[in-house]
Amino acid sequence: MIDLLLNLLMLFLLITAFFCVFTKDISTSVITIPIFSAILVVIFVILQAPGVALAEAVMTAGLTTVFFVITIHKTEYE
Repeated sequence: MIDLLLNLLMLFLLITAFFCVFTKDISTSVITIPIFSAILVVIFVILQAPGVALAEAVMTAGLTTVFFVITIHKTEYE
C-alpha cells in the first residue's frame, strides 16, 4: 500500500515539475512551486524524515515563493 502511494506521489511530483518548467506563464509557474514542495514534504514524511520535511516546507513553500512573488510584483511583467 505504501509503495503504491509513493509511486503515485512520485508521478504527481513529476507532473508538477514538468508543469512548473514548461509553462509559459511565470505566475502559474510560481504557483506550482509550493504544490511541488507540498508533495515533496508528504514524501519525506512517509519516508520518516520529518526534519528534512520541515526544512523543505519552510524554505521552498515559504521563503522562495514569497521571494518569487515579490520579484514578479516589482518587475514589469506583462
